[in-house]
Amino acid sequence: MNPVVVNWVVLALRVVIGGIFIVAGASKIGHAPLFAAQIAGFRILPEPVVAPLAVVLPFLEILLGGYLIVGFFTRVAAWAAVVMLALFDLAIASAVVRGLTVSCGCFGPNDATVTTWSEVARDALFVALALIIALRPPGTLAIDRRISNTP
Repeated sequence: MNPVVVNWVVLALRVVIGGIFIVAGASKIGHAPLFAAQIAGFRILPEPVVAPLAVVLPFLEILLGGYLIVGFFTRVAAWAAVVMLALFDLAIASAVVRGLTVSCGCFGPNDATVTTWSEVARDALFVALALIIALRPPGTLAIDRRISNTP
């Protein structure tokens, strides 16, 4: 594939995945107790971990989304996105397999999306898109291209 096209595709993917992380994180800020309840509904994590995670995760998502959009530490951010999205996907799949009908909590307290196989497929697609970013040069307009010898 033409390297110019690849660079533009990677930029588009960075903006899409980064934007998803920013919107998801921003929609959870200020709603830690509700988000903690959504996390607890998955019945995966020990109770002492849930409340701190509900406070920290939204800020981490926003930071990660920002790094992806501007193309700073692009590969590290993309691999972090792959891991986070895969973990989210596994949690949703686990809930579906166990017959739990819980809100995924993906986009804050007003997100009525429940755990279904279609949600698992959606997140698997996001994992694949983040993986493309991780495996390619940072793309057009990336800060990484301005501060290093990255192609």
